Amino acid sequence: MGDQKPDQGLASPSRRTLMQTGGLLAGAAITAPLVRALAQTPMPPDPTRVPGAPSDSLGIRSPFEQPRLTPVGVVQGSSWTPHQDLHGTLTPAELHFQRHHNGIPAIDPSTYSLTLHGMVERPLTFTLAELKRFPSITRTYFLECSGNGGRAWNNPRPDMSPQVVDGLTSNTEWTGVPVSTLLRAVGAKPGGQWVLAEGGDAAVMTRSIPMDKMLRDALVVYAQNGEALRPGNGYPARLLLPGWEGNMCVKWLRRLEVLDAPVMSREETSKYTDPLPDGTSRQFSFVMDVKSVITAPAYPAVLPEKGWHAIRGIAWTGRGTVSHVDVSTDGGRTWHQATLPAGATPLSHTRFEYLWRWDGKPARLLSRAHDVTGAVQPTAEEFRKVRGKAPGYHFTSIRSWDVAADGTVTFGG
Repeated sequence: MGDQKPDQGLASPSRRTLMQTGGLLAGAAITAPLVRALAQTPMPPDPTRVPGAPSDSLGIRSPFEQPRLTPVGVVQGSSWTPHQDLHGTLTPAELHFQRHHNGIPAIDPSTYSLTLHGMVERPLTFTLAELKRFPSITRTYFLECSGNGGRAWNNPRPDMSPQVVDGLTSNTEWTGVPVSTLLRAVGAKPGGQWVLAEGGDAAVMTRSIPMDKMLRDALVVYAQNGEALRPGNGYPARLLLPGWEGNMCVKWLRRLEVLDAPVMSREETSKYTDPLPDGTSRQFSFVMDVKSVITAPAYPAVLPEKGWHAIRGIAWTGRGTVSHVDVSTDGGRTWHQATLPAGATPLSHTRFEYLWRWDGKPARLLSRAHDVTGAVQPTAEEFRKVRGKAPGYHFTSIRSWDVAADGTVTFGG
């Protein structure tokens, strides 16, 4: 094997071999570059002679790992999760995307309160400490801005990374109290079919939410990935509606009012409605559709050589669980089912992976997600027929990445 070039006479690695070795030593296409690299790597210095890190640097990232919420050179009011720099499915709290309508309020937790009123038997106001006295639950859910993907749809450019393309979605572990528990505490009346959620920010963000969603799985959360919410994500408490568009998960939550009808606020009439090709608009499009994005290889990556490469990405759906993900390496002419290394969790990001043998020729990579309801991520053409050329929200079409003969990867649209 020592005289054989890594791209000649190599069989595709078997499924059994990959399972036994984790894919790291599958075939000479992988082992030969690894052996060469090990042979050329100098021995590290004596660890007993390397000074340790000072105590004030404990808990920080390696200086060689610098993921950023906002891409270099971009300054704006929102920030995006750097998917190309992450692994697994959980998003670190400080890398969770942020979207603000009018700044981030500074709320002292000792003065915070949440009021439940309207069509209830006993209007009550809870402090943060009182909310924490209720039985809590912890769940992992994705959260996605309904405008996620709009930048790539409206103005695609080759130099867009997964962060810029689909960085307005994140996946974290949330801890809080079920809204159903609070509604029982105040005695919501039978005629109350909607709940108005209002935030404590300068924009006074308000959304009307159907009562059945509030009773089913809505949460008032105060912790994220085991720690208190970050200010940009709603500290000290926010509403979370699993699988529904992010703007409805009102941050800095200050009141919940039980009503018999939606209030038709600014955020559900002139905003957050979806224009359609026939001139009408879709209103109350709460649920986030099935979607996926390849995170590697993607811009600004460069494939170093021909051979086996792992195509990786994330998929998600607001309608339950991702059933499977297809990957194409020829622009959509043929599709292959990817593996889901950690399985699929309802209403959460699902990691997918597909081993691809690159022959050094130009290629176009795509991913297509399916969910348990039978929904399939549409092509751009299919999406445009239904939603038009300039939809306001819910951009779900298939993404593509172009690999050039020199290994450079760019966004294809």
